[in-house]
Amino acid sequence: MTDRAIRNLAHLRRSASTARVLNLLKVSRDNRGDPAWADRPVFRTEALNCALIIKHRLRRDELDAFHLRPQVATKVVIPIDAADLKTGGRYFFVNQKRFEQTLQETFGLEPDHPELTTLRLMDALPSLDPFLLREQLRRAGMDPAPCYFSISESDLARMIRFVEAEVRPLVTLSVGEDLEAVGSTRRLAGMILSNAPGARMEALRHTLHLRTEEYQEGLFCWKGFLYYKWVLDSLSAELTAVSEAVATVKPVGRVDRTSREYLDRGRRVLGERIAAVSEDAARTLRVYDAAYEELTRDSCPAAFRDFLLEAPRLFTRLGEQLGAIQHVVSFWRFRFSPGAAPVGVEELIDVFMDFETGLADRHHSPGRQMLAA
Repeated sequence: MTDRAIRNLAHLRRSASTARVLNLLKVSRDNRGDPAWADRPVFRTEALNCALIIKHRLRRDELDAFHLRPQVATKVVIPIDAADLKTGGRYFFVNQKRFEQTLQETFGLEPDHPELTTLRLMDALPSLDPFLLREQLRRAGMDPAPCYFSISESDLARMIRFVEAEVRPLVTLSVGEDLEAVGSTRRLAGMILSNAPGARMEALRHTLHLRTEEYQEGLFCWKGFLYYKWVLDSLSAELTAVSEAVATVKPVGRVDRTSREYLDRGRRVLGERIAAVSEDAARTLRVYDAAYEELTRDSCPAAFRDFLLEAPRLFTRLGEQLGAIQHVVSFWRFRFSPGAAPVGVEELIDVFMDFETGLADRHHSPGRQMLAA
């Protein structure tokens, strides 16, 4: 690993899990006294259960590691020394070439071992949001301990209230505006959030003329859209604050001319990319809004049916966008919180590079705009 990668790894050790990072090392350090951590782990293999799992936008020289060349890959970092991450770590990508052979040679895991299934379930998600990761694993019959998912009770309660408000038009369409609608709204929201079966959910499937597997996948992505819509709404004020801070933050110490020019370009490019990715995510969410409105306002299910069929592709794109935005906000909150140590020139360049890579449009090579003369 490069020096910069090692410094970033050391930062990851101290920070909590985010939409882009599942920090199982920190979970293990914070919860070893919790019996549930040992009884219901994400991975039974100790090295994997103390790994750093990262949604990583691939660089040009990393694309050849894959047959299909994805834009974003799931990177699993195994620290060489968990007590000192400056020593670096070994890593592999999920579904890279020789993926199964790598896990067999490194951990003794056969190709049909459940650990590979878990890694592939994580890889299938566009981001590692704790809420969506928990639901993805539950869909596959896995129920890791709550300590693996940093979802506060207050956040969960706000999410439930948001979903209740969102599905109320659908309930009103079914039962009308009466007292029963309050309880019906809560029940339908609970069904959507828990994947619980129910007569109303099955009736909706028949109304939309979807096969069971199409409906189940579309319903999971619908849940993802609701979650991301809530996330974008919740982060809007903080994202504005981060954009303003990026434009004014100054490192400590001497800044040479090259670094100053780089940071000036970085501020401009990051401001543009944060605004562009936010608007792109909002535009994707408006596809859902329009389809849902046709269903609930116009009693026209065709558009919502089309949305559910298209949802898996849109969900992946939306997840990458929101994951990048969440990472920017959560890392900025962690590194630049009141009382945090001042940031030096090289570290601030690292942070800008990391943000720009995460926010890079799939049609542009990461870093091209920032490093252009």
